[in-house]
Amino acid sequence: MKIIILLIALVLGFGATCKKTADDIKVAAAKHKLHLEQRELRSYPNLLPEVLIVAPKA
Repeated sequence: MKIIILLIALVLGFGATCKKTADDIKVAAAKHKLHLEQRELRSYPNLLPEVLIVAPKA
């Protein structure tokens, strides 16, 4: 009976480890995708409008 409980504990532990690893891989892939998008946007010019602030003469 102890062996069965031990085997169940090992299987559950292995399953939890696999799930955690899969979640970590998803997070790493999302960060990598964001990094690639940022690198791609560096080649574009500044697309923000230029605002000129002029004070009235006093």
